[in-house]
Amino acid sequence: MLGNSPSALVQTATATMRAAVIAGPKQTEIEHVAIPDPGPGEVRVRLEGCGVCGSNLPAWEGRPWFQYPTEPGSPGHEGWGFIDALGDGVTGLSLGDRVGALSYRAYAEYDIAQAQAVVPLPQNLAGRFFPGEPLGCAINIFRRSGIEVGQTVVIVGIGFLGAVLTRLASRAGARVIAISRRPFALEIAQDMGADVVMPLDDHQRIVKNVEQLTRGQGADRVIEAVGSQWPLDLAAEVTRVRGRLIIAGYHQDGPRQVNMQLWNWRGIDVVNAHEREPSVYIEGIRGAVEAVSSGLLNPARLYTHTFPLSELDHAFQLMHERPDGFLKALVLT
Repeated sequence: MLGNSPSALVQTATATMRAAVIAGPKQTEIEHVAIPDPGPGEVRVRLEGCGVCGSNLPAWEGRPWFQYPTEPGSPGHEGWGFIDALGDGVTGLSLGDRVGALSYRAYAEYDIAQAQAVVPLPQNLAGRFFPGEPLGCAINIFRRSGIEVGQTVVIVGIGFLGAVLTRLASRAGARVIAISRRPFALEIAQDMGADVVMPLDDHQRIVKNVEQLTRGQGADRVIEAVGSQWPLDLAAEVTRVRGRLIIAGYHQDGPRQVNMQLWNWRGIDVVNAHEREPSVYIEGIRGAVEAVSSGLLNPARLYTHTFPLSELDHAFQLMHERPDGFLKALVLT
């Protein structure tokens, strides 16, 4: 019968792909769905992998406002791979180009991206993992931080983002004080160029230590990269008069309170460093490609865990728990 012919089997195999679906709180499943076709101005990427982002956790953990099941492949947005199809009107890209992509259903074997939302990867990055969105996010935060030679920079929270920012700030000629609750993360910070590391344990002790290291002035730049109330409070308190507080943590689990009296009295500049414009994200990814390609940044050690797509639940669980030894999980397809 035709349905059993080799050609029919090939067509069936190539017409569908595996994609992760969050079926309910803390429950992911693998479905076989149609491989999408690119529309005008779009490309299709055969994904090698996708990073697991902390911003995905609320959808996996469950919140009243989420609807399940999620779209196949969502909310993965840190993918990279090879272009295998071009939509009408796409120029400047070719089949087989290896790219970092800003797309939104990348927990799958294929995803669609706008042509302007992919960044070609140079040959010297061949075979290397490249979750472009978080790397680009770090580049954009660094740019908005305005870090200069000779400044003292405090980074509160050394996960993947904090570690990358430690490297960028150190290479910019700043003195970097890294603060994190996990010993492993502090070791990573030292490897990335931190001059001083401190455990995130005692508020007053940390404030006193930073004051001593800055002759009572506080830090010129403070980057909060945790995403919870206490680290935000601490970050403000160690920022000097007319210093800059950069909020890089993901504060989406509820309202925050701020000490406006302190912020106002010190004349602190506050930067919310999360971008929302896709074009800005892409500029960040381009900057990340340049930084990694040139050797300014080597994030390889920061990818601490890899999983097949079928173990996305395990990756989310590690991200939720953040045990010592964990920084960044990648799901490989």
